[in-house]
Amino acid sequence: MTGDAPSAAQLQGIQDAFVRQLASLGRLRTYPKNTVFITEGDSSDSVFVILSGKVKVFISDTEGHEMILDTQTAGEYVGEMALDGNPRSASVMTMEASTFSVVARDPIREAIRNNPDFALDMISKIIDRARLATSSVKDLALLDVYGRVARLLLNMAVDKGGKLAIPDKLTQQEIAERVGASRDMVSRIFRDLTAGGYISVENRMITINKKPPARW
Repeated sequence: MTGDAPSAAQLQGIQDAFVRQLASLGRLRTYPKNTVFITEGDSSDSVFVILSGKVKVFISDTEGHEMILDTQTAGEYVGEMALDGNPRSASVMTMEASTFSVVARDPIREAIRNNPDFALDMISKIIDRARLATSSVKDLALLDVYGRVARLLLNMAVDKGGKLAIPDKLTQQEIAERVGASRDMVSRIFRDLTAGGYISVENRMITINKKPPARW
């Protein structure tokens, strides 16, 4: 569904002033769960600001194997890599019903020309994401599967009542797709971490009881 520009109420939940301004330039669109709305290799040039819902950014091969690059929720945006006119570098799929402000390239360019602060904020966001991508490549190149799983859990964990817990309910398959490994390998690592008392899992909620060792 495509509609008018987002209302003030729809933008209110976005804390970042730059993202809120970016969202105000677009038009509303809603997709159901499990919809691929950006496809790797496509030539679209729109940026999708997430007003509600959750998405995953992923790449895949011809045999259907996927690797999740990132997940984003309300207040974030995806698709900015296509602003240079080149094909999409990754696919994006909704993980739940989601609503977006879809912003075309021309309004963004106009905002950049008219507001230097807008341009600086966008550059800062792109640099942050480039740093994250560099870190991910480094992990894939230098860490074994155990190291990548342990790093992912520690990076995602937040403090909940004095304990570190993963706020999202992750399946072992989703973890495998994030670290570039098989589900069987991740399952073996989880069994070892659980047996060693490093983590506990209940209803897919992962709690880190103590920091996993750097090497297994």
